[in-house]
Amino acid sequence: MRAEEIARAVVNAAEQIPAKRIVIAIDGRCAAGKTTLAKMICERTNWNAVHMDDFFLRPEQRTAERLAEPGGNVDWERFREEILVPLEGGCSVIKFRSFDCRTQRLSEPIFVNVGDVCIIEGSYSCHPELRGFYGLRVFLTVNPEEQMRRIILRNGAERAEQFAEKWIPLEEEYFAKCDVERLCELKFNTD
Repeated sequence: MRAEEIARAVVNAAEQIPAKRIVIAIDGRCAAGKTTLAKMICERTNWNAVHMDDFFLRPEQRTAERLAEPGGNVDWERFREEILVPLEGGCSVIKFRSFDCRTQRLSEPIFVNVGDVCIIEGSYSCHPELRGFYGLRVFLTVNPEEQMRRIILRNGAERAEQFAEKWIPLEEEYFAKCDVERLCELKFNTD
């Protein structure tokens, strides 16, 4: 399905939800188009997006026990407290610190003005400890060959190997053990 059609379907579904504030999760396989979809929707609406990539674990949190948990490589506790709890409480401005993978540090505080709809984009956004905060959950998938083609284009061959050996298996374990795709209301293949 084309990105424009998916964006339209997500917006239409969100507009049918009778709530003052709607938080939408866009979860799914790496290189399935989650960031692209969130950006496209935000450009066409007055909605905002927050990215799960900003909430990977800091080095001191990366214990063997934590990394053995499905979805354990994301700081879901900090994400819940800095993003989802304030959104649920009706805050119009959320404040958080992004984790920078290059420096391995948290950024200076980032402030985001939030309207009636906020998109949470990224793998692990439907973590079991987070999924109850959403009014709509979307899952994007892509076949393995197309996924690797996109990763190579986006990240280069060397980093694609790291995705194949580390990140994709972690995601697949999370999807399977947390039943992510089944628990999403909308599902799209982006091949």
